[in-house]
Amino acid sequence: MITKPGKIICVGLNYRKHIQEMGRELPEYPTLFSKYAETLIGPTDDIELPEQDNAIDWEAELAVIIGKSGRHITERDAADHIAGYSVCNDVSMRTWQFRTKEWLQGKNWENSTPLGPVLVTTDEWTPGSTITTRVDGELMQEASTGDLVHGPEFLVSYISTMITLHPGDVIITGTPGGVGHARQPQRYLGDGQVLETSIEGIGTLRNRAVAAGRTLAE
Repeated sequence: MITKPGKIICVGLNYRKHIQEMGRELPEYPTLFSKYAETLIGPTDDIELPEQDNAIDWEAELAVIIGKSGRHITERDAADHIAGYSVCNDVSMRTWQFRTKEWLQGKNWENSTPLGPVLVTTDEWTPGSTITTRVDGELMQEASTGDLVHGPEFLVSYISTMITLHPGDVIITGTPGGVGHARQPQRYLGDGQVLETSIEGIGTLRNRAVAAGRTLAE
């Protein structure tokens, strides 16, 4: 597992069907924001639910792991800079996220973002298989990873125009429809619930949501 990447760059609004069902135009450019390494947890670690926000949401995402440094990488050459793919859930604190127009403060809570369980290399897997989220076994999200508006190679090229990408950097490529915040009524993660995030051909994250300051033994 990547534990201390130099950069975690996230993409919002990047699944065609989800954008269209929300009545929005497909974006010309990706919406980008950052996460910090302190947010990351392992594939079976507990997700910490902070007492400061009770609107904790799930966001299944494909993670792209950089394998070779580069700046101003062309889209044609981008595949050579990708070490492989993994599974991530960009767990979001929605109350804090929507306090302002900028999302960073809802995305950077410690011990909130599972990543793993493995890195699958580019010769073993390509986007197109199904990504899902389940909460206590109930299916919440299901989509094709081939439905990305901006695919991995484009994102590597676009981001490297701004800044050098280094081995171990992570690009999280966006979430499909089915998040709790968009449901009627809205649904969020609660203490003790189990979040399962899967991508066919890569693997599954299985993380229990635990209120901050509590352990499962309590």
